[in-house]
Amino acid sequence: MILIDKVKVSEDPFGANVYEDRRISVDNVLVSPTVSDDVVNSLNLYGKKAVYTLGIPKGDKNSWEDKEVIFFNQRFRVFGKVIEGISDLIPLDWNKKAFVEVIE
Repeated sequence: MILIDKVKVSEDPFGANVYEDRRISVDNVLVSPTVSDDVVNSLNLYGKKAVYTLGIPKGDKNSWEDKEVIFFNQRFRVFGKVIEGISDLIPLDWNKKAFVEVIE
């Protein structure tokens, strides 16, 4: 999984920030098709169609909200809040969940 972070590199002559993409490789991210209830809820809450749900591993310190990700040789955008569970109460390696939409 590649997480794309925007890093400010300079300002243009009008004072607007100029950003550059920084690619961060993140291992052990689960990718699953989004269940129909979550698709309907994401459309109602955000007006966006959740295509996949990401399972983010415990201990990951990256910021995922409103970021682009690359997997399956395609770009997606994370939207909405990343949902986090209590690590000690979750038996497996993942404690965060995020929805992604296709970027066209």
